[in-house]
Amino acid sequence: MKKLFLLDGMALIYRAHFALSKNPRFTSTGINTSAVMGFANTLMEVLKKENPTHIAVVFDTAAPTERHTDFEAYKAHRESMPEDLSAALPYVFKLIEGFKIPVITKDGYEADDIIGTLAKEAEKEGFQVYCMTPDKDFAQLVSDNIFIYKPARMGNDMEVLGVKEVLAKWEIERVEQVIDILGLWGDAVDNIPGIPGIGEKTAKSLIKQYGSVENIIAHSHELKGKQRENVETYAEQGLISKKLATIILNVPVEFDEKSLEVETPSRELLEPLFAELEFRTIGKRVFGDDFIRSTTTMVSQQTDLFGNVVGEYRQVEVVVAPPPPVFPEQVTVPLRTIEDTEHDYKLADTPELRKSLIELLQQQEQIAFDTETTGTDANLADLVGLSFSVKPGEGYYVPVPAQREEAQQIVDEFKPVLENENIVKIGQNIKYDILILKWYGIAVKGRLFDTMLAHYLIDPDTRHNMDVLSENYLNYTPISITALIGSKGKSQGNMRDVPAEKVVDYAAEDADVTLQLADVFTPLLKELNAENLATEVENPLVYVLADIEFEGVRIDMDTLINYSKELELDIRKFEQNVYDKCGVKFNLASPKQLGEVLFDKLQLDPKAKKTKTGQYQTGEDVLLALAHKSDIVQDILDFRQLQKLKSTYVDALPLLVNPKTGRVHTSFNQAVAATGRLSSNNPNLQNIPIRTERGREVRKAFIPRDENHILLSADYSQIELRIIAEISKEENMLEAFNKGIDIHTATAAKVYGVSIEEVDSTQRRNAKAVNFGIIYGQSAFGLSQSLGIPRKEAAAIIDQYFAQYPGIKQFMSDTMNSARENGFVETILGRRRYLRDINSANATVRGFAERNAINAPIQGSAADLIKVAMINIHRDIQEQGLQSKMTMQVHDELVFDVLKTEVEAMKKIISHRMKTAIKTTVPIEIEIGEGNNWLAAH
Repeated sequence: MKKLFLLDGMALIYRAHFALSKNPRFTSTGINTSAVMGFANTLMEVLKKENPTHIAVVFDTAAPTERHTDFEAYKAHRESMPEDLSAALPYVFKLIEGFKIPVITKDGYEADDIIGTLAKEAEKEGFQVYCMTPDKDFAQLVSDNIFIYKPARMGNDMEVLGVKEVLAKWEIERVEQVIDILGLWGDAVDNIPGIPGIGEKTAKSLIKQYGSVENIIAHSHELKGKQRENVETYAEQGLISKKLATIILNVPVEFDEKSLEVETPSRELLEPLFAELEFRTIGKRVFGDDFIRSTTTMVSQQTDLFGNVVGEYRQVEVVVAPPPPVFPEQVTVPLRTIEDTEHDYKLADTPELRKSLIELLQQQEQIAFDTETTGTDANLADLVGLSFSVKPGEGYYVPVPAQREEAQQIVDEFKPVLENENIVKIGQNIKYDILILKWYGIAVKGRLFDTMLAHYLIDPDTRHNMDVLSENYLNYTPISITALIGSKGKSQGNMRDVPAEKVVDYAAEDADVTLQLADVFTPLLKELNAENLATEVENPLVYVLADIEFEGVRIDMDTLINYSKELELDIRKFEQNVYDKCGVKFNLASPKQLGEVLFDKLQLDPKAKKTKTGQYQTGEDVLLALAHKSDIVQDILDFRQLQKLKSTYVDALPLLVNPKTGRVHTSFNQAVAATGRLSSNNPNLQNIPIRTERGREVRKAFIPRDENHILLSADYSQIELRIIAEISKEENMLEAFNKGIDIHTATAAKVYGVSIEEVDSTQRRNAKAVNFGIIYGQSAFGLSQSLGIPRKEAAAIIDQYFAQYPGIKQFMSDTMNSARENGFVETILGRRRYLRDINSANATVRGFAERNAINAPIQGSAADLIKVAMINIHRDIQEQGLQSKMTMQVHDELVFDVLKTEVEAMKKIISHRMKTAIKTTVPIEIEIGEGNNWLAAH
């Protein structure tokens, strides 16, 4: 059968843009590509999975429609389009053109009307038609061969709605009754008024009883009270609303079957577009691994005060301050590669050549170096080679044999260079290289310059891998690793398999590119006031994290094995509870079988949604919404929670034990969270459960190295609230902290106008919610939801909070004004968070930027505080020759594996350094616990 997809262009573009609003995608030149990327991914998924034979994208035009003529207020209250989205639209149209998909518009008609008309015409011609849109209004179009195709969202699968699904969802007998419900209910987004007092539920009930808006009006005398009054008073408004909601099916557009046929994408049009938008992955998905040969580069002319050109240089604009940034002129130039770039890369594979290289390196003030290894886990991989660069365009590669004794001898030759404290070491993700070398007895010393971290400070919200940085800042595409060892997958080899003669260009190029990036980033760090953060915080922290990762932490395998068995019993108990209550045994882990029991057998939700394959959706959000209806659902949620705890942590941790050390070695990431917070993986320590009793049990498995050691856990106390007090200089809050009064109790006393002694548990709980909610821009609605209190009461609490803490309100106002003026906010140490949407005309987009403006200085300052503390504690341990080790960092907590005879010395160091990491007027308090496992110490 012929299969036509009609895409509701603007609705899908808006959806794509806002889906990434919390983590937008930007190019190195400042273009927000969220909408284009989301639309491109949606389009490719449809073309690949659904295999349409015909396709078109339909858009509105700016011309007024009949609806605007009939009802002047139609769509009058819509927010203006976000500026970034408006700027992205030309790229979306280029994308559609590149895929050779026709765009259909018609002045005087909306996209809905065009799609409706074309769908009905196509159905007559024997097509199966899929109207692809998130818009609920399209439900009125479905028939035996016309479907609504709702794209995947929030982790849920895409959804296809036919006649059966629409009738069930809308609780109607005929598809056209969708229009009647919309007419009664109205639509706030389109400013369709409906009839006051009638929402979705009432509209469905009335249509079920009377069949249509007209029939309800004719029988209004049968209604009661206010409902009758509203129907009779607003009868004409209801009829107008129904007309406004009706999709027109006779738009004068031609259904040209031939022009809608799916064609092969145009490489000529798409490749330069993907290059400009830095869509490397998408480009490879469409055109394969040989994509990409050109890119768009920013070229600026440097001028003096009088506008005279004094030089030309390549520059990426990274500070996005209002008014909207004016970027340098864009020119498309070919990306250079090793094939067309002059270079001098040499193989140093003999004692004589290595000696000459070492003599050269020892004469330098700074060197860039890199390691080639057999894998990506620095605590498991073996060294394959070392590369160095001291001058742009030049590089050296030193191969290292597999035989350990020979390898060690070669590495030892470079020890005087790598451990020379007077030589600055430049690297890209240099922590990895430092860790590798630690396994060969080399303790890298000297100041560090990590290009990944430098770019993270320059532009924290974009990507920082070397290939991307090289293309964006050097206009150069490095040799791909896949050219040497193959694509990712089971068949991929490693660098040990590649002859040294072939590795030399790849390895030396890495060191060379890194050196050149350091030259570019050094002045940018100064310009953006980030030089001190780089030299005093981020780069010194690399040594600390390398030592933590190298050390690892001991895991009690027996504890995990026993806990796994205990969880298995509990899981089976919940499983049996569900079977007993349902009266049927089924596979509880099967979404299909679970859906059938919940929605067919138990009838928990007559409007339950289905996936494309016809099975019910049973995600956590669906179950949470049903939990109040049946305790069976809560048993299922508990079952899933324990299953996840068992599989993700209890059973997974033993698999992460390093066979060489018998310990677990996490990997910390400095350049992921834009706030400055550290993250970790394998395992993700930040996610080790703490909120639930069962989750906390996992911490029992983290133990000291032996009976002569004990774990110390040091945790900042209410650090974010102390920082907001410090930044805002709010006197009442500072007074509470200085007097050592519990801040939530103090806040409750202020807000409720009672003495400290009179504060009850409910008042303290509410005050705590406000204290933390303020940091994240919580509204009265959000507070009412989290506390389960009326919105009016929540609003009163917030008003009283600001009345008692005027300094906080002033801080928020000043921060917002500064952000609007400068385009960024800063932490105490000057870490910047850029807020390009802070002046957006779109309230939703602007609101998100405003919340970040308040939160970023607080979270970021907390991140800076613990980082400085870690550096200072690490230095003290080394200088005092202590054997104790720092083993973990989790949010505001540090964990140490401490020799029992050093406990008091360590407590003294930890307490002093954590409290004084950043000079503040507010007292910084920490809590130190000790124990034979992490849970006992916390």
